[in-house]
Amino acid sequence: MTRRPHRIAIAPSGFKESLSAARVAEAIATGVRRVIPDADLDLIPLVDGGEGTAEALALAGGGRLVAVTATGPVGDPVASHFALLGGPGPLTAVVEMAAVAGLALVPPDRRHPGATTTYGVGELIRAALDAGARRILVGCGDSGTSDGGAGALQALGARLTDRHGRELRPGGGALHELEHIDPSGLDPRLADTELLVACNPYNVLCGKRGVARVFGPQKGATPAEVELLSAGLERLAAVLTRDLAPAFAPPAGTPVDLRTAPGTGASGGLGAGLASVGARLLPRYDVLLDGLDLDARLARADFVITAEGALDHQTVRGKIPAEVARRAQAAGVPVLVLAGTIGPGAQDVRAVGVDAYSAILPAPMTLVEAIGRSGEFLADATERAMRIMALGTRLAPVAA
Repeated sequence: MTRRPHRIAIAPSGFKESLSAARVAEAIATGVRRVIPDADLDLIPLVDGGEGTAEALALAGGGRLVAVTATGPVGDPVASHFALLGGPGPLTAVVEMAAVAGLALVPPDRRHPGATTTYGVGELIRAALDAGARRILVGCGDSGTSDGGAGALQALGARLTDRHGRELRPGGGALHELEHIDPSGLDPRLADTELLVACNPYNVLCGKRGVARVFGPQKGATPAEVELLSAGLERLAAVLTRDLAPAFAPPAGTPVDLRTAPGTGASGGLGAGLASVGARLLPRYDVLLDGLDLDARLARADFVITAEGALDHQTVRGKIPAEVARRAQAAGVPVLVLAGTIGPGAQDVRAVGVDAYSAILPAPMTLVEAIGRSGEFLADATERAMRIMALGTRLAPVAA
């Protein structure tokens, strides 16, 4: 009887500041083929709203990227882009906040989230409106900001002022001085535009698990700065709720709680800022995986490999490997995760359907070397994992 080739689904995320999801999938495929040359591989690069989202959705949806120069997170002009998608219905644009306010655009010596801004995100939204889009999807992830979307609102025409009537300076470090928001200058096209935010629902703006406390240190904030940012976001939520959100409240139903509603903390609070002007905050995978037929493709596989840059306690809180494992587990398909680094809490992924995980780095090295050789290391790590699996399948049970 002829044996059919092994069917392996490769469904990774990208590695921040290193490899796109597509390149990660290709590197894993290279490693698999070294061990199983005839494997039937299904490459499914996935995005979570962060780096590469606009390009990936443009490719999947028959669209195109539009180049734009906009204000970067530290205030300097940066080359950025948004996507216009094909298909029926209103013209849809994808604005990837990481393309204009991502951490990768913040030089290491300027990583002060109290000063970085989302102003460029608002500029990209306006550019999409200028292009005729009346449905705009904003992908949140990989941000280098913590300003609650204040910069984006300013770029869209809102005035944020202190008690002296002066325009608030950029960055989350100034939000505790916020006194008033004047919405009269907001782009009127927003009222006729469907604004959707693809975000991690685990991220909230305020409270013990508020975004400044969870992600501020990763963006360069000291403990004192974390508390200042947290206080500023509390103040922003209060003023947004009083001055801005009522004008965009849904005609029926309960208004969004800008402090604690799921997704309000997305991208340093950008979710809350956009929700205050009528955006809908949606679980990112409900939006971003639409059209990929992911569940069916995972179910057809004998085995699934996924990957991300870091596997730790955050993984189970809405990261791609956890989402892939949850869906694969429902189909009874085993899952391997490959990760650049393995940190505290990595073992928690077993609870969501991960059967095994492994780090890709072969030895201690500098971050620069790890990033520069990540494709090579990933292919090698995949080969090692596949050879171990092949050995395991040859071991017969030992008689007692």
